[in-house]
Amino acid sequence: MISPLQFHHLDADLLVVDKPAGLLAVPGRGEDKQDCLSARVQKVCPDALVVHRLDMATSGLMLMARNPSAQRVLSLAFAERRVHKRYVAVVHGHLAPPSNDLADAEGWALVDLPIAVDWPNRPLRVINHATGKPSQTRWRVDSHDAQTQTTRLQLEPLTGRSHQLRVHLLALGHPIVGDALYGPSWLTEGLPLESRLLLHASALAFAHPVSGEVLTFDSVVPF
Repeated sequence: MISPLQFHHLDADLLVVDKPAGLLAVPGRGEDKQDCLSARVQKVCPDALVVHRLDMATSGLMLMARNPSAQRVLSLAFAERRVHKRYVAVVHGHLAPPSNDLADAEGWALVDLPIAVDWPNRPLRVINHATGKPSQTRWRVDSHDAQTQTTRLQLEPLTGRSHQLRVHLLALGHPIVGDALYGPSWLTEGLPLESRLLLHASALAFAHPVSGEVLTFDSVVPF
């Protein structure tokens, strides 16, 4: 059964909608990969155009344009890092808050590690200081769960590399719970199995492409 779309905003130039976990953002290759968020949205709004993407396993807020002009403006805003994005993730292990010398006054620390395609193991990405593209993620600890041995984090990607949050958290030694691509199997032994990646795009803020008004959206974290 296909779940109904959850729109947060809809006007003549853009829309904001929640993507469920396990659904492609855009069509893939092959007949079995044509069901995706963009196709479902286009059944309601045939003029909807893709601006950015979320990984199939990730849930949360996605922005789409409703005309080519708005698409150009919004795509440029993403490219120039003028769109604020925040995610919530649950990772394996007890990730301690960063020390005062590594965090700002609000407890945010920075992962600054270059990411490259792992060509022999595509679509995986790896940290590669020789060939990787600059990649930065801000992170902050929300809480710890001693029973499941996990940590809840807030994340703010400053760049937009594929799998960036998943690769950066793996580099910290704390892969995201439910990550079938990057989560070592030995970490999941003895822990409850998750049916999905515990990563959710929870907040989005940007300037409207026509009015310039700053729009801010929040999505309830489903885990």
